[in-house]
Amino acid sequence: MRVIAFHNLKGGVGKTATASNIAALAAESGLPTLLWDLDPQGAVSWYFGNTGDTSARTAKAGKMVKGKTPIGQTIVATGIENLDLIPADVSFRNIDLQLEKHGDGNTLKSWLAPLSEDYALVVLDCPPTLSLLAEQVFEVSDRILVPLVPTWLSLNSWQQIQAFAQEKGFDRSKFQPFWTMADRRKKLHRELLVSPPKHLKRLAPGYIPYASDVERMGEMRQPVHWFAPRSAAALAYRLLWRSLSRGKGSLGL
Repeated sequence: MRVIAFHNLKGGVGKTATASNIAALAAESGLPTLLWDLDPQGAVSWYFGNTGDTSARTAKAGKMVKGKTPIGQTIVATGIENLDLIPADVSFRNIDLQLEKHGDGNTLKSWLAPLSEDYALVVLDCPPTLSLLAEQVFEVSDRILVPLVPTWLSLNSWQQIQAFAQEKGFDRSKFQPFWTMADRRKKLHRELLVSPPKHLKRLAPGYIPYASDVERMGEMRQPVHWFAPRSAAALAYRLLWRSLSRGKGSLGL
């Protein structure tokens, strides 16, 4: 079983939309996939809220950390073949307090362990923080995808994540940036897309465009390629998925 996490210090950078589309593409490729909404805002759960019951099994953070709620009891079907979901719960806003009181450095790893019997891939949509939960996500993930808007402020957040990873001793080669919300009408965006900074090693191919089709996910509550299969955004998500699943540097999915 492989684990992919989508993480960034900044919110509103297309992290959740990308995690949702990649999970759907993975499932449609035949991989049994679990999408875990770790962000208490619950955007992933909203996207898939019309395809399955995402309210009946939301897991309280305290009970999960204390071992009172088995991970299997939190999983719901999305209505998409091969794709299940662990919905968000607002209690996860306090997950660090629960991990500090009742958990250990292997809590997330222990939650994930039994899932390997049923899933080939787990996709984690993470809250925009550097926290105890983030540390455990970085430890257990095979790849951490970091969405970056082509701006200097966004690049600074990448540097912060890299500094944090180095300080904590994480394998920085697992962190992979990719361009998102790229608007070629903007001069800086065009310049960074053509000539990315040298410190952006392992930059994923292509870019996710700033497009209304991505925003329409909130209206349609579906992956982009379902309602706009020929759109630039749908093609960009497919390219990102291919880079993760095939060829040099892929996860071999």
